[in-house]
Amino acid sequence: MLHLSHLKGTAPGRPRPGRGKAARPDWPRRFAALAATARDPRLRAFYAQGAAAGATALKDVPMAALDIETTGLNPARDEIVSIGVVPMALGRIRSSASRYWVVRPAAELKPESVAIHAITHGQIEAAPDLDAILGELLEVLAGRVVVVHCRDIERGFLDTALRTRLGEGIEFPVIDTMELEARLHRPPPGILARLFGRKTKPVSIRLAASRARYKLPRYRAHHALTDALATAELLQAQVAHRFSVETALAEVWG
Repeated sequence: MLHLSHLKGTAPGRPRPGRGKAARPDWPRRFAALAATARDPRLRAFYAQGAAAGATALKDVPMAALDIETTGLNPARDEIVSIGVVPMALGRIRSSASRYWVVRPAAELKPESVAIHAITHGQIEAAPDLDAILGELLEVLAGRVVVVHCRDIERGFLDTALRTRLGEGIEFPVIDTMELEARLHRPPPGILARLFGRKTKPVSIRLAASRARYKLPRYRAHHALTDALATAELLQAQVAHRFSVETALAEVWG
């Protein structure tokens, strides 16, 4: 995955309950409204599956880890080239049910994109447009909370891509493992640092660095399916070490 590099966090240690709760939508209510107004039948079916209530304990939440590889970081000018999804729960990662797609962007691949993702021009030429696999993608995500490592990529790119193709975007709740790491390891500067301008090098919250803190193995980067699996394992480790299986979904989603 190509990552955005800066996110704010709270003090290290166990994350604060209710952080940012006021800004979070009521996802079950929002999905009900979207199911009634979405024009595309695939989106209507997706929203009709509903969303878990915020009070649900994490151990009871069906999830799907999602990773999207793109040609850059700007949804307005860059495009999706591959998507990986791994259905999961806290107690089990369903690797056998995972899905992976290479999709064709409108613009020709840049050499640097080929180098990063190892997706060739031949694969892209033979690949379908995102619209052709959208039904399959939404089916595997439906009824699950999506787990990502940087919501601005996965949610932002999907929303933009669907607006371009369908004339309407997509909304869904996510648990962002990158944001959880930011809460833990990127505290706001203390008063002395603010007064005297003291700066310390921020702790990396990239996927590989975050996994290393939990002694998880290193995987090949920038492959959508592998990164989705890596994100699923990271969330399991975060909950085991920093949260609880009884933590309410509303404390970690957005």
